[in-house]
Amino acid sequence: MAEQPADAVFFALADATRRAVLRRLSDEGALTATTLAAGLPISRQAVGKHLAALTAAGLVSVVREGRERRYRLTPEPLHDAVEWVAQIGARWDVRLARLQRRLAQEHTPTSR
Repeated sequence: MAEQPADAVFFALADATRRAVLRRLSDEGALTATTLAAGLPISRQAVGKHLAALTAAGLVSVVREGRERRYRLTPEPLHDAVEWVAQIGARWDVRLARLQRRLAQEHTPTSR
């Protein structure tokens, strides 16, 4: 995954309100900004700004239905972010295993 898309996803996920919006879209399906705002302690305009950040990160897509715009979760970038975190975790696992082996060697009594 390229760094710029990862940056946008992590930026979007860093905000609790955006995570709440994603959770609702995941649980309830496509919703309008007005419906999303009704369940949050922020204005419709603030929800619009959060939706813009989520859309920029590729986490949300917009579907027009008549005069309404419905937002729906697009989970693919989340999979990419999880993969990135797993890669970093695997690197640390290797380093920690190497450290564990080295410590075990240092603390193993030598035979006389």
